[in-house]
Amino acid sequence: MTGAFKPAQPVANEVWRGDAPRPGTRYVPEETAIAFTYDRATHAVMMASPADLEDFALGFSLNEGIVAAPAEIEELEVRPTAEGIELRMALAEPRADAFVERRRYMAGPTGCGLCGIDSLKEATKTPPVVTADVHVSVADIRAAVAALPAAQSLHRLTHAAHGAAFWTRGEGLVALREDVGRHNALDKLAGALAREGRKAETGIVALTSRVSVELVQKAAMMGAPVLVAVSAPTALAIRTAEAARITLIGIARDDGFEVFTHGGRIIEGEARDVA
Repeated sequence: MTGAFKPAQPVANEVWRGDAPRPGTRYVPEETAIAFTYDRATHAVMMASPADLEDFALGFSLNEGIVAAPAEIEELEVRPTAEGIELRMALAEPRADAFVERRRYMAGPTGCGLCGIDSLKEATKTPPVVTADVHVSVADIRAAVAALPAAQSLHRLTHAAHGAAFWTRGEGLVALREDVGRHNALDKLAGALAREGRKAETGIVALTSRVSVELVQKAAMMGAPVLVAVSAPTALAIRTAEAARITLIGIARDDGFEVFTHGGRIIEGEARDVA
């Protein structure tokens, strides 16, 4: 169904090279309002890339704690509207009742990565503790980051999309999802893994963006023990990763990286296993 939506569009522009302009064309990413609706009640509206929407619906629902397993979403419909796209979901009992109760304490949805909350305490709450006993090598981290560019088709086309990927030593790049929003890309990745019955606890989650607190929170909900990014984390992201026992790695480049929390999962030389 998502094939009807185009994540990028060609636009005419004016290209300056030197002292004179010339007419040109560039592909730019599409940005669409996506509404998450549970049992006919809208929970949140996000601006996102209109691609991998089934993954987005499931991953968002899991990472926000609305459901605990894919089976708790009984129905999912991707429905275009004049204003955007609705992801219409029907929840199984008792999740449906829990969702109704949760909505009683919500002031309203937001368009950022912290959705359906109405207090400062809720926004900065400690995420689940990640207990996966995974060890990765320097070579593993470099390989995970090196695998990103070739799989980022939307970014290659537009130079304006974030990516989130899952990598394991035995398989290499398992899945990658892209979006104009970095937290949307991670939600899509979570959904893609869940739909395949995969868990993030067995490898590395790699991001092409900076690491803000909501990305650490979502990674913790996924059970991801190792989070690697090509850019830097925020101070709150570091504190949250420390509390969640996530190995947080940033500034990952060809010549090295920086470890901010729980570096004990990183070993010198080649790791014998990842779990």
